[in-house]
Amino acid sequence: MDQRTADPSIVNDRPDAQALPSAALPQSIVAEKTHKDHVPRGILCMVLATMLFSTAAALTKWLVGIYPVGEVVFARSLTSFVVCAAFMLPMNGVAVYATRRPRDHLARGLSQATSQTLFALAFTLMPLAGAVSINFSAPLFAALVSIFWLKERTNLARWTALLIGFAGVLIVARPGAGAFSLGALFALGNAVLYGSVTVAVRGMSKTESANTLMIWQLTTLAVLHSFLLLFGFRWPQPIDAVMMFGSGFANAIGQYFWTQALHLASPTAVAPFYYLMLVWALGFGFFIWGDVPSASLLLGSAIVVASGFFLFWREARLQRSLARAARATR
Repeated sequence: MDQRTADPSIVNDRPDAQALPSAALPQSIVAEKTHKDHVPRGILCMVLATMLFSTAAALTKWLVGIYPVGEVVFARSLTSFVVCAAFMLPMNGVAVYATRRPRDHLARGLSQATSQTLFALAFTLMPLAGAVSINFSAPLFAALVSIFWLKERTNLARWTALLIGFAGVLIVARPGAGAFSLGALFALGNAVLYGSVTVAVRGMSKTESANTLMIWQLTTLAVLHSFLLLFGFRWPQPIDAVMMFGSGFANAIGQYFWTQALHLASPTAVAPFYYLMLVWALGFGFFIWGDVPSASLLLGSAIVVASGFFLFWREARLQRSLARAARATR
């Protein structure tokens, strides 16, 4: 559950944010719901989720300026695991770990452990909003992987949206701008891994429950991130220890609200509000670090968000058309 483990893309394939956040809006979850939607409540839950994920990201950025990145990432992963396990294990027991696909879970955990570490490294070198904005390019990479790996059919509109979106990433990254560009490379690496694993694990929800996916994810993240302690550890001050716990706790609770949002309303109704995370990130950056958003950051972010939202909207229309066609043939 990290800044991007809130992935409104696949309710069951990636039930953790992030992630986040650890954090984008892949376009694969667009099936219409069969139950009555509660759109206002769903939107409220999504807004609360974005606030919590942004808070977790801001806490992480603050802490990586004081403590080794590996220590901060591990503390957050461990806290998220403990919070979720405290609720999940009493209800389900160790049976929640039952799976026939341990290798897939481990591969997924390794990918996410790497991407979250890259995201935290990006925080050390660039403004919070810049890293979050580049993270929103994950749906673009997911779409690209789908085209070349899964051989999904595409058209001019989709290619145009992808190219425009990648142009937005370049505007935000500002190649040649020194440390900002290096941080952008870390954020971009996170987005590539995030988008790629979204496609790779797309079918896991067919055989794995949401609880199994979540507990395996959090367990592997906590274990793998523990190895980062070998690269540095400082015993935290009490207030900083509270902030480390708060980061993981915010991710865990944010995950709950994110999941509730997708259960209460259709993804097409709540997904646009996920982009509010960028607004909160801009606010945190300004009030805590004095980061005044540049014209290139605002322009590039707008382009990335618009491209990702277009891909999501396009996929939603396609899925609705397929659903109508399936009903018509019955």
